[in-house]
Formats: sequence, structure tokens, C-alpha cells
Amino acid sequence: MVNPIGKLPPLNGLRAFEVSARHLNFRLAAEELGVTQGAVAQHVRGLEAELGLALFERLPKSLALTGEGRAYIADIRRAFELIANATTKLRPQPVKLTVSTTPTFASKWLIPRLPDFRAKHPDLDLHILATDRISSFQSDGVDLAIRYGNPPFGTALAAELLFDQEIIPVCNPSLIAIGAEPHDGKALSQYTLLHDTHNFWPEYIDRFLGFSDPALFRSISFSQTSHAIEAAIAGQGIAMATLAFVSADIRAGRLRQVFDGVLLAQSGFYCVRPRYRKSDAVDKLQDWMTSQP
Repeated sequence: MVNPIGKLPPLNGLRAFEVSARHLNFRLAAEELGVTQGAVAQHVRGLEAELGLALFERLPKSLALTGEGRAYIADIRRAFELIANATTKLRPQPVKLTVSTTPTFASKWLIPRLPDFRAKHPDLDLHILATDRISSFQSDGVDLAIRYGNPPFGTALAAELLFDQEIIPVCNPSLIAIGAEPHDGKALSQYTLLHDTHNFWPEYIDRFLGFSDPALFRSISFSQTSHAIEAAIAGQGIAMATLAFVSADIRAGRLRQVFDGVLLAQSGFYCVRPRYRKSDAVDKLQDWMTSQP
């Protein structure tokens, strides 16, 4: 049989005492609790009356704990911590998922869409591991990876296409006005070509523009596609970019497509996960990703 709990002092008085002991000031304690200063002082006086001893020395502009008050507050704080911890354990905890992506995918596709994900799945917490290296599902604790390439990515991995890579040339609208697009190599050479590690410019020029050797054009190279896109937004040149990464910037008027041709890359972006690791949470995340426009 569980022993009954002995008589407890008023809980409002204990809370007012704990907060006042932290601030050593009834006014500041009242601000934290959202009540009046008089109410805090009254609760503390009631607790002191219940205990039959003084917990504070009332000073002109502050409070000081008495010896009894210092001894009492240590145990009261431990008791409140136990109550808080017990309450936290009762509440459902968000499921934490680790998503491995490239830095560009994270900054230009995933992060702008996170408010929609949080609204639809408040029970899921995401840790975004943005790196160019291939993360491990085991040692890095990855639940879902966004991989650029073509399946199969491994016999133990399942892959679902997220989107094909449609490559277009983009620039700041102030750099090249509509109707003023360069139509020969000499005109294009007046602009800086912004490259990333994928270097789609040679193929694009050969297939759609028929200009001379792209090596003759001025260029700036970046190790991250997102940096080339940001340089284009800043008006520093023309970048080759995946449509999915710049569609929001185009809608917002920060970028415009310079030439009409769309280059379909041989590789796409895939959701990849361990084939035999079942998880409702990962299913929700993957379903949300593949449903995005």
C-alpha cells in the first residue's frame, strides 16, 4: 500500500517562494509569474505563516534569504525539477529524423519549404546534415538521404525519384533585359559565365546556342551551386542552375531565364533510404518531399 502524502504547504506559496528566491525581488517575481507584486508577497507571507518561520529578510530594495530559507529552497527546487521531469515524460516527444542532403539542396529547396513541413508534421523534428560527402546511414545516423545520380545506389537501399534535373541559364533581370539576350558568341562574351562543379555551360552552349568554344568566355567558378546562384542574383553573371533550385527566385523576380532551351541532365535527385528499415516517420517525410511542387 502506498503511504499517503503528508500535509503539503500551499503550492501557490511554494511557487511564489521559488521565483522570489531566484530574483530576490517581489516585483521581478511578479513579472515572471504574471501576477501583481502584492499577490506574490501575500503568497510568501502565507507560506511563512504555514511554516511558522521567516524565509526572507525584507530589505529596503530587495530580499535576502534567511538561513531557513536557504536550506528550504534547495529541496523545493529539487522537488519542482522532479515534477517537471515527470510531466515531460508523460508528453509525447517529437520523433527526430536526420536528413542528409547537399548544401545547395538544403539551402535552395529544403529550407524554404520547411514551414509547410512543420505545419503538416509538428510531431517530427528534422536534423539537416548538409554536406557534399556521402553520409552513412549507420555511422552518421541518417534516416533519409537526398542523393544526386542514378539508381541503384546500393543493393540494400531503396530510391524514389524526387525530381529530374532541368538545367536553365539564369541571371538578374537587371543584367539582361527581356529582348536583349545575346544571340552570338561575341555578344555573350560581354557577360561572365558562372560555373559550378557540374559545369553544364559547354553542353548547353553546344546544344542550344551553337556559339564558339565556351572556354573563350569570361567565367567565375564556384565549388557550390548555391554560390553560383547567389552570384547570379547579385548581378555578377549568368549561372546554369537546376530549375527546382531557382523557381522561387524566378517567381520573386530575383532571377530570369535568359535562353529558352532546357537541358535535361542525365542524373536526378532521389530520396534514398535503407530498404529494410521500416519507419512511419520516414514514410511521412518522404511522402511530403515527393508531393512538393
